[in-house]
Amino acid sequence: MVGEALGRVRAEAPVIHNITNYVVMNTTANALLAVGASPVMAHSEREVQDMVGLARALVINIGTLSDPWVAAMILAGRAARSRGIPLVLDPVGAGATLYRTTTAHRIIAEAAPTIIRGNASEIRALAAKPGATRGVDSVHGTDEAIEAARDLSERHGCVVSVSGATDIIVSGSKIARVRNGVALMTRVTGMGCTASALTGAFAAVETSPFAAATHAMVVLGVAGELAADACTGPGSFQVALLDALATLDSARIERRARVDGA
Repeated sequence: MVGEALGRVRAEAPVIHNITNYVVMNTTANALLAVGASPVMAHSEREVQDMVGLARALVINIGTLSDPWVAAMILAGRAARSRGIPLVLDPVGAGATLYRTTTAHRIIAEAAPTIIRGNASEIRALAAKPGATRGVDSVHGTDEAIEAARDLSERHGCVVSVSGATDIIVSGSKIARVRNGVALMTRVTGMGCTASALTGAFAAVETSPFAAATHAMVVLGVAGELAADACTGPGSFQVALLDALATLDSARIERRARVDGA
């Protein structure tokens, strides 16, 4: 099933509109290209609604916030909601500052994300669970975020994808665990953001947001394992990851995928 979904991304080349942060624009655009999607990075208030009109999914990433960007995110989110296209929200650093947390809550309230994808600390912060967030990094394991993810999912009618050593995807009472990936992925910036971008690509071709979120984490995790086998460190890993995403096929996915509950 994951291989079939990846095949649809490559065959259909869906346009994925990203309002994302300065740190990862190049990384996430290249990852989307590598899997066969068509990325666009646009954040001006003057064009985001028109750009949503061309896209099959919207990814909002709050990594580098400013008031004009927040306004653009809200406009784009409302447009995606009106058009009925999937919206993936990456609440980068939620819980670290009041501005980030309130912005994430505002986007949820006004744009109704299809999928929220973050690390365990971010998801706990959105569900108002006590605990710390160290910048954009998680200080919690994904198992510690299951209750928070289920609460967010049920309260907002969305899928919640929690990344970590074991990725957890929650939709109401349903839960999947993806055990792919390598520790080296934590030494390269933007891996979570890449997960969100890929989630947008799969959401564009899947009818099930739960399946889309799960498939995206499998693809990124398997590609990370293949890249780790081919690299010598974090620098070469980034290049090897793009190569792995571009050359990934159904046989390697099925051989390597470690998924429970999907």
